[in-house]
Amino acid sequence: MCNHCVMENVKQSMLSRRSLFKGMAIAGAAVATGGIARPVLAQQSPNKVIDLTHAYDGSFPTFDGKPGIEYEWAVEFSKSGYQLHKLTIFEHTGTHIDAPLHFSADGKSVDEIEPEKLVAPLAIIDITDRAKEDANTMVEAADVEAWISANGEIPAGSVVALRSGWAKKVTEPAFRNDGEGKFAFPGFGKSATDLLATLDVAAIGVDTLSLDPGNSADFAVHTSWLPGGRYGIECLNNLEELPVKGATIIVGAPKHKGGTGGPARVLALV
Repeated sequence: MCNHCVMENVKQSMLSRRSLFKGMAIAGAAVATGGIARPVLAQQSPNKVIDLTHAYDGSFPTFDGKPGIEYEWAVEFSKSGYQLHKLTIFEHTGTHIDAPLHFSADGKSVDEIEPEKLVAPLAIIDITDRAKEDANTMVEAADVEAWISANGEIPAGSVVALRSGWAKKVTEPAFRNDGEGKFAFPGFGKSATDLLATLDVAAIGVDTLSLDPGNSADFAVHTSWLPGGRYGIECLNNLEELPVKGATIIVGAPKHKGGTGGPARVLALV
């Protein structure tokens, strides 16, 4: 057999094997996600990892104004050669997850959130300019439609986050209240979350204290979004460091059985 024929046979064999491995990878991914093709996430080799999590202690703002975490030495280094704390933590404090169970009697607990919903494309809707003028401004359906018009479709399984610049206020009373001591911070409007639900979005996130705006009287987003089997992320940080599309979010949700949510380490890959 001529050298050219040998090389041609080897090349065709390699291409066939490559196609086989590619098909196996796709099939494996389909099995891992219950047969549902997941969207492509960030680039394979991200340039940066952005921490979207606030470090927090007992002084971090909470919805009810009480410390969200308390420390007590359980073992001290000076006495035992090692050390550890006993922690008392309220689930919905710091950068944290709202599981469906938070606003429903029988929704999924935080340990039951599917892993594939915790690694997702991240879409960011920026309302920073509006938030400077109106502390209780909301992301509405029109904002979602404008984002899609400018950036393309929001992939199924995405996390959609509100960016208002509020994280920079976290050490100030204004993160939680207005000058009269009333709750005041941006959030999602129900028109937006109703639309996002039809797009099969997995979760919404905010850089504020609540999914609903501070002046909400009925928690309309909590009571409609979470019982639908979706989750939320509150008190995100550093969203300003990310593009409005193209990042992948990794949500390190806690996994205590029966939890309604809990503090989480949230990262973005860009």
